[in-house]
Amino acid sequence: MLNRGLDKLELLRIVEAVANEKSIDKELVIGSMESAIQKAALTKFGNDNNIEVVIDRDSGDIKIQKVLDIVEKVEDSAREITLDDAQKNDPKNRELKVGIKIFEELPQIDFGRIAAQSAKQVISSRVREAEKNRQYEDFIDKQGQILSGIIKRLEYSNVIVDLGKAEGVIKKDELIPREILKTGDRVKAYCYEVKKELKGHQIFLSRAHPQFLAKLFFQEVPEIYEGTIEIKSVARDPGSRAKICVHSQDSSIDPVGACVGMRGSRVQTIVNELHGEKIDIIKWTEDLPTLISESLSPAEIQRVLIDQDNKKIDIILTEENLSKAIGRRGQNVRLASKLTNYEIDILTDKEDSERRQAEFKERTETLVKNLEVDETLGQLLVSEGFPSIEDISLSTPDDIAKIDAIDEETASELINRSKETLIKEKEAVSLKLIELGVEEELINLKGMTQGMLVILGQKNIKKLSDFADLSSDELIGGFDEIKGKKIKIDGYLEEFSLSRKEADELIMSAREIAYK
Repeated sequence: MLNRGLDKLELLRIVEAVANEKSIDKELVIGSMESAIQKAALTKFGNDNNIEVVIDRDSGDIKIQKVLDIVEKVEDSAREITLDDAQKNDPKNRELKVGIKIFEELPQIDFGRIAAQSAKQVISSRVREAEKNRQYEDFIDKQGQILSGIIKRLEYSNVIVDLGKAEGVIKKDELIPREILKTGDRVKAYCYEVKKELKGHQIFLSRAHPQFLAKLFFQEVPEIYEGTIEIKSVARDPGSRAKICVHSQDSSIDPVGACVGMRGSRVQTIVNELHGEKIDIIKWTEDLPTLISESLSPAEIQRVLIDQDNKKIDIILTEENLSKAIGRRGQNVRLASKLTNYEIDILTDKEDSERRQAEFKERTETLVKNLEVDETLGQLLVSEGFPSIEDISLSTPDDIAKIDAIDEETASELINRSKETLIKEKEAVSLKLIELGVEEELINLKGMTQGMLVILGQKNIKKLSDFADLSSDELIGGFDEIKGKKIKIDGYLEEFSLSRKEADELIMSAREIAYK
């Protein structure tokens, strides 16, 4: 029995102890006990009943009551009672009427083994839920910060860290490679996510995250903490090499020197924390070619060709600088690409020359074939800045006639032929789209080209709704992890060099129309 004097006092002591131990509200513990007793009472008196349990917060008295609705006609005898029957049971009560609830006190229950076990499970579950909610509230504001704790245990190569009021987890792939951590070691890590989960871990930590490096500089360099130096971007190959780009609005401050510190003291502290990870500190500049060149140091760059629309950069350098720019296993160029957010393609001056020659030849052959001109005239047009049929069709006779050996009449004829060629190509593509069964709604989607539509039709994406259900990775390609290995996934429209932003915009436009 739970309602004896000793039991009641013991109950309140248990509530107090659990609340203090778990750092949760005492009311939540009492509420969980009420739910547990209610569950046991339902088992004893019948699950069809509406039973309410109240524990007195001062005395510990437990009141178990059956709740009944007063109705005109009873349909559920376990939960309803007529007004006449209610008045017979309580003749002195003048407030009884249809629509109100009455409470019948039930006898105290003696918890058997099964009931007690069930009650214990309910209490444990509620307390665990409350504890998880408390942890979430305590740590959600710490997301994006470095946390320090003691390694409690290792679980399947994951590291469980005691953070004081909670546990955090560093997953295997968020550890620095070849780093040896032991139980009892104090460790720092970046809190990259706090989830509101009732099962499993809630606080996720990382020592491999790029922001872990940034936050370490934030702690070690006062100028960064104060805001006089700004970290623009970070790229890491954890445990091996990292690049960090810094900038200061104050021209009197050397951002690189401030990060390095006297005799390298500041950066060395960070290197030690990262177990010898080499760090390149680069001064940020708005001049992209200069920034790229600095990012690829120690290689010496000859030329930088930038494609802003597609976020691509071609780097031209000598054969002697090729290995320096690429780095061991492509590390240097890979980190430079992450740092600048541009796809970088490195070519030697010889490869660049061969590529330009191949492009020149291909463009010449296209003009010769479609405009029915000789090779000499085709070469002349390409070399003078008219490399495509589209470029010629959009030009005026005066523009083309500026080229030596081409008069205005010839220029007009070239423009007419280019326009006719484009019309024929468009008609051919239109017939192809009809043949493939591509629907008009998809054809009319803003930003979609005929070439894209043909590819989509060949991939059996023929309706606007089909296209709307795609992801940007399916359009432009990406990587998937299969059995721990990154696998390259080809995108349907990868050859059109769409940016992720452009792909997302196309998909969202389709969804707005398809699902409106």
